[in-house]
Amino acid sequence: MSKPEKKETWLQWVALTTTILAVAAAISSLRASSYSTKVQIHTTKEANQWAYFQSKSIKEHNFTLARDLLAAIGRLEKQNPALQEFVQPKITEFNGELARYDKEKKDIKEDAERLVQEQEILKNHNAAFATAVMLLQIAIMLSAVGALIKKQPLWYLGMLMGVAGIIYMLNGFYLWF
Repeated sequence: MSKPEKKETWLQWVALTTTILAVAAAISSLRASSYSTKVQIHTTKEANQWAYFQSKSIKEHNFTLARDLLAAIGRLEKQNPALQEFVQPKITEFNGELARYDKEKKDIKEDAERLVQEQEILKNHNAAFATAVMLLQIAIMLSAVGALIKKQPLWYLGMLMGVAGIIYMLNGFYLWF
């Protein structure tokens, strides 16, 4: 009869810790994906805001040209009272439109710049979660190889990488660093 092999208890801990690391990696992967999607959405919104800003600038430019053209015509035709009655209110109206476009452009620019700032925060969350996934996957690999070749120091190294991965995962939620 053959002797039963002595069970190494550390291998049971490898299985448990590897499972915990796999769950943390899955959570980090999902969160990284979520933040990546949010970054893409913010990028699209920012591009839309700048396109909107450009359209307002073009309209503003058109009003500026029309106002300046009317002003030039008004100066050339000073003796025509009917034309003056038409030109002066139009110039006043166009000045009001120009002021409105200027304010709208300012608001649009502020929105676009706010989106850029939010985007940077989202990128930081994404980067932390992506780093966590990488570290946790390395930790899982080291633990698995350590168990396979029965080298406990590899498992310890895997646990060290796993702790770093979990720290990065937590940083993904709270942005400590």
